[in-house]
Amino acid sequence: MSLISPETLRERIGAPDVRLVDVRWWLMDLAKGRRDYAAAHLPGAVFVDLDEDLSAPVGPGRHPLPSPVTFADRMAELGVDDASDVVVYDDAGGAVAARLWWMLDDLGHRRVSVLDGGIAAWTAMGGPLTAAPAAYPPGQLSLRDRWTMTIDREGLVARLGTVGLIDARAPERYRGDLEPVDAVPGHIPTAVCRPTAGNLAPDGRFLEPAALRARFEHLGGEIVSSCGSGVNACHNALAMRVAGLPDPLLYPGSYSDWAGTGMPIATGDRPGVMPAGG
Repeated sequence: MSLISPETLRERIGAPDVRLVDVRWWLMDLAKGRRDYAAAHLPGAVFVDLDEDLSAPVGPGRHPLPSPVTFADRMAELGVDDASDVVVYDDAGGAVAARLWWMLDDLGHRRVSVLDGGIAAWTAMGGPLTAAPAAYPPGQLSLRDRWTMTIDREGLVARLGTVGLIDARAPERYRGDLEPVDAVPGHIPTAVCRPTAGNLAPDGRFLEPAALRARFEHLGGEIVSSCGSGVNACHNALAMRVAGLPDPLLYPGSYSDWAGTGMPIATGDRPGVMPAGG
């Protein structure tokens, strides 16, 4: 499972094994997602906060991965079970929802999908919304006790030039034209710009597999997915799964970890090279 259409979800919503999760989040207004959930959300959806539930308090980068055990305990507390079909949605084309998809998938819970087109596609179809909060009995959730498809900064440095590094941020941030949150503008040397917006059609749903494959397959070899803080990078991982390509490694710290520790930076449209001895 990776994507679910609003039409399919409409047929399944309310089923006892379905757990809807709202992960709306805004970079420049951290409380907006919770406010939007309180105002209106899909019936039966619980709210999960990117900063509080899907990130560790401290670690490499702005959104370090939490302990798998801590994460599993939180998901179980919200009612996610080994038998649950988890459907995650946001209002950002899946750019935030993909983080929870990746986390559950990497730890072995494969019954998880992102709502294609998010809440906008749901409402455009006439799907109902509610302000009533949802609550479920705690679930029994058995996940792996370690992240498997990740690479840290030291591991990436050792392999730059031999792996295909992709950057999911917008082109203007990749080039270094602007940088709203991180220490230095630019990108990791050798990274190729693959913004999340390029995975989506004009209606906000994912492109067909062949079109997604064309975005990534020519990069060849093993791929490392990065972004600003390890969140949007999961959107490219999801796109590659939909395309039928091998799963990339995730650099959880991403550019916020790289730039925040004084590593070499490239700017402009070209990937650049890692300086010798860098």
